[in-house]
Amino acid sequence: MTTNKIDVGDRAPDFTLPNAAGEPVRLYNLLEAQPVVLYFYPKDDTPGCTAEACAFRDQYEQFTDAGAAVVGVSGDSPASHQAFAQKHGLPFVLLSDESNAVRKRYGVPATLGFLPGRVTYVIDRQGTVRMAFNSQFKARQHVSRALETLREAMGADGEAAPPAG
Repeated sequence: MTTNKIDVGDRAPDFTLPNAAGEPVRLYNLLEAQPVVLYFYPKDDTPGCTAEACAFRDQYEQFTDAGAAVVGVSGDSPASHQAFAQKHGLPFVLLSDESNAVRKRYGVPATLGFLPGRVTYVIDRQGTVRMAFNSQFKARQHVSRALETLREAMGADGEAAPPAG
């Protein structure tokens, strides 16, 4: 069991993982341009994960209007992500953490000791976690909580906080 739990106010650990096309995506490169809604989910094409991904898809325009990128992470392969994204018309990035190393760095807990957890983070452009929401069974709430955080913490006008410096 890991004790690396990342919480509000912490600096988000940087990482690079392959996307559905197998191309490397680095978190801090994304943060140079915009805040990131980073959500960890258990498995492609399962009922709860599909509901969550489709809720992010259905609200995707609101995330982009708020200036944020949505990034999903699970232990599934890039090929699995590609099929999942195509099947459900997902417009956002899915990353493969097949070794679960990034999940462990973020301290995403397992449910019942074996099921990969479901945690969503809102990370501002400075790399600071503005929201951490952990709920295995309230998949759709991850979307509403992330949007609420973007609107409140990042500015009511939808503009992300400028980078420090």
